[in-house]
Amino acid sequence: MEQRAATESTVTLEEAFGPGAPVVLFDRVRLSFDETVVLSDVSFTLLKGHTKLLLGASGSGKSTILKVLLGLLKPDSGVVWVNGHRIEDLPEEQIMPVRNDIGMVFQEGALFDSLTVAENVGFKLYEQTRMPLDEVRARVEEVLGFVGLAEYIDRMPSELSGGQRRRVAIARAMTTKPRLLLYDEPTTGLDPITAATVDDEIIKLRDLEEVSSIMVTHQLRDAFYIATHSARRENGRITIVPADEAKVREAEFIMLKDGRIVFEGDAEALRTSKDEYLRKFLS
Repeated sequence: MEQRAATESTVTLEEAFGPGAPVVLFDRVRLSFDETVVLSDVSFTLLKGHTKLLLGASGSGKSTILKVLLGLLKPDSGVVWVNGHRIEDLPEEQIMPVRNDIGMVFQEGALFDSLTVAENVGFKLYEQTRMPLDEVRARVEEVLGFVGLAEYIDRMPSELSGGQRRRVAIARAMTTKPRLLLYDEPTTGLDPITAATVDDEIIKLRDLEEVSSIMVTHQLRDAFYIATHSARRENGRITIVPADEAKVREAEFIMLKDGRIVFEGDAEALRTSKDEYLRKFLS
């Protein structure tokens, strides 16, 4: 088996571990399957409490980036840091603690149909920790309350709507209080009103829990909504409001084309870009 060539990182230890260090850092990451280049010199950083919104045509490399972050795919070259850990060469047993600090929300929610909502949301705590059952239940109640589904705690997934299932999946992803959440097409297949409820939960987690997030999506409406709105808590009530200019800049779009980053910037920069490929994609 051909071994992966060691890659010298251009990132200093201070950049990876020091004050203000990024939660995620990709440094010249390349990945190919046979002769097909999937990622080509991909570099970006994600700061605490910020959002990256990955756009691009099918096969452009968006979901591949999530798989590399989870350690499910190993790049051919380049360096990947996640929460202060350099992971691109870590063996499976050493990458598990890194994965435990990442929450993942899949396109279809991926709930266990034979388990109740409570059992789905608390699954990781039940299976991977020694937390007392009453404390697990309390945490499950807390996160379901956060996403507005506390009254559904003992129902089965089959009794939920599509939007409710996605929100339960978000609750499950946040149960262990991860510092990083990955979303893979979380609103695909939902009507606009239902999708907006899912978008609101993503915004709330980012702004009220300071969770960093990377979202893969084809839904431009949802991407721009998340980038331009913020959550605030006043008098015990959470509201979603238009974000100020500084907050909008914290959400950056990455446009991928054939495994390369062809654009990185905030919502206004994307809207006003004169690039022909971007204009066609946004039209």
